[in-house]
Amino acid sequence: MIDLQASDLRSFVPAFDFSLSKDFYLALGFELEWSDENLALFALANHRLYLQRHYAKEWAENCMLHVSVQDAMDCFRKLTELAASNRFPGVRVMPPKDEPYGALVTYVWDPSGVLLHLAQWAT
Repeated sequence: MIDLQASDLRSFVPAFDFSLSKDFYLALGFELEWSDENLALFALANHRLYLQRHYAKEWAENCMLHVSVQDAMDCFRKLTELAASNRFPGVRVMPPKDEPYGALVTYVWDPSGVLLHLAQWAT
């Protein structure tokens, strides 16, 4: 086995409309650490992801992010309001659902079709 001596792992997330997607992740509470015209580095809860100005429909619609949250129902309420504002076309939100792996999950699709799992773990 190779020891990569890794210190971090970051995903790349596609964006159909880069500016709109940047604004969406900011609205969710992600912190923008760096950006240029093609790439943005976001941080949330000591983790990072790259949002990129690249879009492939099949990839975006099969890309998922899992975010552990304190209150899935509260996230659902806030995201429902955000989606109803029409500020972010294409954003969809599903009510929290108990999943067999032990989490209550609110599902939200970003403006590009990326699925976020906002999971509240049972205590």
